[in-house]
Amino acid sequence: MRNRESDPVGHSPVDVRFWGKEHGLPRPYPVICHLLDSAAVFGALWDALLSDQMRDRIARSLGMTVAETRQVLGFWAGLHDLGKITPPFQAQVPEAFAAVQSEPAYAFAPGAERERKFRHEMATHWALALLLDQAGYPGSSRLMRTAVSHQVAQLLGGHHGCFGAVLKAKEVTHASAYQPGLGENGWAAQRRAHFAELQRATGARAVPERGLPAELAVIVVGLVVVADWLASQTEAILPLLPPTGWRGSPDELGEHWERTQKAAPALVAGAQLGRARFDAERFEDMFPFSPNILQGDLVTHLPGLVREKGAGLLLVTAPTGDGKTEAALYAASVLGHAAGARGLFFALPTMATADAMYPRVSAFAEQALSGERALTLLHSMAWLSPAYALAEQGDGTSSAGEVSADAATATEAGTWLRGRKRGLLAPLSAGTIDQALSAVLPLTHNALRLFGLSDKVFVVDEAHAYGPWMHQLLTRLLEWLGAFGVPVVLLSATLSGRTASALVDAYRRGAGFLEPSAVKPCYPGWVFTDATTGEVSTPREVGSGRGRTLDVQLRPVVWDTAAPAGSPVRPDGRRRALREALEPVSAHGGTALVCCTTVAEAQQTFRDLCAAFPELAEREGGLRLLHSRYPAHARQRITAECEAAYGKPRTDTSTDAGIARPRPASILVATQVVEQSLDFDFDLIVSDLAPLAQLMQRAGRARRHVRGSTGRPGWALPEDKPLLVVLEPVDENGATVVPRTWGAVYDAGLLHRTAHLLRGRNGIVVPDDVQELIDAVYAEDFVDQLDGAARRELQRMDAERQADEAAQGHLAEMVAICAPADVAGNLYELSRREAGVTEELLTTRLGADTGRVLCLYEQPDGALALDEAGTLALPTGGSHGLGHPVLAHVMAHVAPVPGRWIRGAEGQPAPEGWERHPMLGDLVLLRMQLIRDADGTNRGWTCRNGGHAIRISDVGLEFEA
Repeated sequence: MRNRESDPVGHSPVDVRFWGKEHGLPRPYPVICHLLDSAAVFGALWDALLSDQMRDRIARSLGMTVAETRQVLGFWAGLHDLGKITPPFQAQVPEAFAAVQSEPAYAFAPGAERERKFRHEMATHWALALLLDQAGYPGSSRLMRTAVSHQVAQLLGGHHGCFGAVLKAKEVTHASAYQPGLGENGWAAQRRAHFAELQRATGARAVPERGLPAELAVIVVGLVVVADWLASQTEAILPLLPPTGWRGSPDELGEHWERTQKAAPALVAGAQLGRARFDAERFEDMFPFSPNILQGDLVTHLPGLVREKGAGLLLVTAPTGDGKTEAALYAASVLGHAAGARGLFFALPTMATADAMYPRVSAFAEQALSGERALTLLHSMAWLSPAYALAEQGDGTSSAGEVSADAATATEAGTWLRGRKRGLLAPLSAGTIDQALSAVLPLTHNALRLFGLSDKVFVVDEAHAYGPWMHQLLTRLLEWLGAFGVPVVLLSATLSGRTASALVDAYRRGAGFLEPSAVKPCYPGWVFTDATTGEVSTPREVGSGRGRTLDVQLRPVVWDTAAPAGSPVRPDGRRRALREALEPVSAHGGTALVCCTTVAEAQQTFRDLCAAFPELAEREGGLRLLHSRYPAHARQRITAECEAAYGKPRTDTSTDAGIARPRPASILVATQVVEQSLDFDFDLIVSDLAPLAQLMQRAGRARRHVRGSTGRPGWALPEDKPLLVVLEPVDENGATVVPRTWGAVYDAGLLHRTAHLLRGRNGIVVPDDVQELIDAVYAEDFVDQLDGAARRELQRMDAERQADEAAQGHLAEMVAICAPADVAGNLYELSRREAGVTEELLTTRLGADTGRVLCLYEQPDGALALDEAGTLALPTGGSHGLGHPVLAHVMAHVAPVPGRWIRGAEGQPAPEGWERHPMLGDLVLLRMQLIRDADGTNRGWTCRNGGHAIRISDVGLEFEA
């Protein structure tokens, strides 16, 4: 490490007429003040957010002491807006610009002030590459990406979320010739002056010996971005605003530095950006019950393993209902304590499962954690969740957290600072997996997402539930988490050995261990690998307190779902099979789940069962329908009703001595939304044929909780032998056939393999048989069991599946950011996109092909309303747009639909002002009209859209060609 005792270059006095902030302020705020503020806030974040281990790790990477590193990185943070000392930026406030533009010292090329595409963060990158080189930062002019001066300049140029490409040596040396927007010598002199004054104030005389590896660079970027956002708050600036006539003398700058340093810790504390502490050690201190067999084995063995090896990745495989969530939270506490983690992120496959997990993480935090415990719910519709009350986020009318910034910064920071919850930057979060996977796509501020995950325990529920695209992204994310050295907990009810090895090895690669392992998960059980040695522990197989034999009845049926509801049924059809399977429920009480493959078939099945069991249909709660294609408020209501009707039993004090009684007859028709993380318990499961892993997930909802011999109807006893009826679609010859209406929901080969495996079994012993069956359904030699045409057909299907999986995996590999080891000093690799790959394309692909619609009901007078009765008028918002409560009310009526339904549709024009709201930008508004027959019969609300129609009724949204 080298120290420089004098200023890197001679400099002129700082000209305080160069402004850095002005929006919402009585007068412009000098750039030098914002640079000092950002440096001060960075120091407070360094103290409050990072662990001792992380501070030491960053310091060692730079070749400096921890104290020197704090000073130098604070200096870097202040430099992030040095690019504002350029004609294009200063010209954005004509009054302030007029004071300097006529001075000969601040000359610039004609038209340079109009170079708006040369944004100030780009100018920071270009200007700092030379200034840091002149300051003695090591590097090579022949290979610029290896120069520490350029690495730091590129890092700070990425503070708005995208990193610039590596500059050429000649571009660094003659920057203004290539970028006229930098201005000429006077502008460069002022950037040098600001650079030197900031260095003097922060005391950052030390020079790093080398650059940061990618995994540490994104942590520094994240801290810089957050420091900028916090320091940009109007309420933070106003107390520090210099008086009129302030000249920015060395003494005045010193006074400002002292004031802003004193104010910074309160800004950080007010943002709730501190650290949670994993204090609880005993399972009983975390949960109000004793551990079961799986949890108890972790309690007995995991702490010692972690003490010996350090933190790492834990993989837990167990049947649904075996307490994996509590096992994961206990493990997170053990691993988080060992790693000095500041919180956790609990990732789930769907918004519904994330909503359900939010209160469970909250309860755990109350019991087991201390310190800062701010908890966020993260998914695209989180702010509409009842669990994530809007009141906690404010009504959007308060000025608290208002940002003085240009439009881009205001959008980013304003979104982050709204209310007391701060997304992935909060210590604790529960959310959908895409919130984390976005960190490894070249999206704006992906580095900030990586930073948000960098010092937390990362828990992934339903690790088996993701297709090739998301699996590939998850493996890339695990590489980054391995490089960070953060703890990871993966949970799965059905995970093949091949998938388990891929996930574990991705984490190990990130930690620096390239040789592959051969993980063979036990079921139920767990396996652990640490980030220090990369060794994989011997898998621990544990018993289950819920051992049972699943009675599987594979019933071949002709697929007659398209038949009109209530029409005559054919003896070999699906409709007949459903009636027979559900007859005990109708006659003797109890509950049943009917799980359908598509929303359309679930809707039609519901209608048909209403016709088949009219008494159930007439009784409240007798027949329910749950799927994703409802407006948000309706789905939330139905989900809450289902949780009350089919959830975990509670002691019923209205019965004698609290003895449980069978539940009234009730049937839920649903789609795959019930497979994951929802704690439902049914007496009977009837499912369309699905891949074995999905069937096992659904079977986990069968007699899930102990209700005792009095708590279930006689036909549903004994409890430990639940019935799963699988409806297998067959052709006239009895051979498995995939209905055309299913499209590509499931791979045809996996359906054929599953049907073949089940055909020879009467029961499945859970958990003993599960891992063997899961591996068997994917076995390469599976086709050897078949003969002739059946073998050739399955080989063809397998080839198609493998090709599709390879294509999706290759696509994910192509568009994802590289592994941390491959960044090699060039952070542009985190922002680089292949030609034709846009941010919209990536986010659409991550969320699959979906769109969002808002149904507007046309009233007799032509007015539009959010409800059928016309009591909720369509809000316009006026000149100021929609207020937060009104916006939330609108979004509660939004429903997701397949993208093909609305592709190319213009929809109803949006009210004026809606375009200012990002949440409303991609909505398609449907003008719904009430359709009546000639006799006046109400046929429901319909919107014609080109050659088709979209209809809404009590079964949700439907598409009519």
